[in-house]
Amino acid sequence: MVMIRSRSMPVGCAIMKKAWVPVLLLLAFNAASRAQSDHGNFKDCADCPEMVVIPQSLQGADKIKPFALGKYEVTQAQWLAVMGDRPSEFVGDNLPVETVSWNDVQAFIRKLNAKTGKQHRLPTGAEWEYAARAGSTTAYSYGDDASELGKYSWFLDNAGETTHPVGQKLPNAFGLYDTHGNVWEWVQDCMSDAASGTGPKVDEAVVKYIRDCHRSYRGGSMANKSSSLKLTYSQSGGVNDRYFAMGFRIARSLP
Repeated sequence: MVMIRSRSMPVGCAIMKKAWVPVLLLLAFNAASRAQSDHGNFKDCADCPEMVVIPQSLQGADKIKPFALGKYEVTQAQWLAVMGDRPSEFVGDNLPVETVSWNDVQAFIRKLNAKTGKQHRLPTGAEWEYAARAGSTTAYSYGDDASELGKYSWFLDNAGETTHPVGQKLPNAFGLYDTHGNVWEWVQDCMSDAASGTGPKVDEAVVKYIRDCHRSYRGGSMANKSSSLKLTYSQSGGVNDRYFAMGFRIARSLP
């Protein structure tokens, strides 16, 4: 407990009091900063992904309600705790799980929900981009300068042809790590061949969209150049496609 002396203290003690004021203010500021940085973060079980509460969007065409999103890409240790296996090409507990299909991720989600009693899911494409932007309107979460990308991501220029432990680079303004690079992240949305500009148009595309929904993935990977890590960029794949640089980040609906 900090004791505050009365105004009648000796003059020599007044100098000491003034010297302590900045120190006490600094300690209070640091404590407040730590509390703010942890505000809204939670885990649904000891070995569950840590989640960050993403605030409601206040503008834009997509009205996004508050939801929770993984602070990191799902790791191999977290996958192992739920699924009991290691599907990844690059092996390490704190590496992002990869070589998982969209359907594999749905199986993980079902088991995680049964374990926790919560409503985990993949984020929609709109939720993913809103959270990855964290208020920015630029090509990347931090700005437009691709030469700065190495501070925030593992990609073709610096990854050395391998994935890396999550959380080693700088986070975005919401406190999310690796939204650029490391591994691609599956999202919930379908992307028809027509939408991606590679298939038939109009009625044929609608038929294919219904019959063969290709799911989107976002964020780029350790094997991609900087242009693929832009926040507007997306790719799509079949629900059973697996690839050594394809992982995911879990979302959760909030009450």
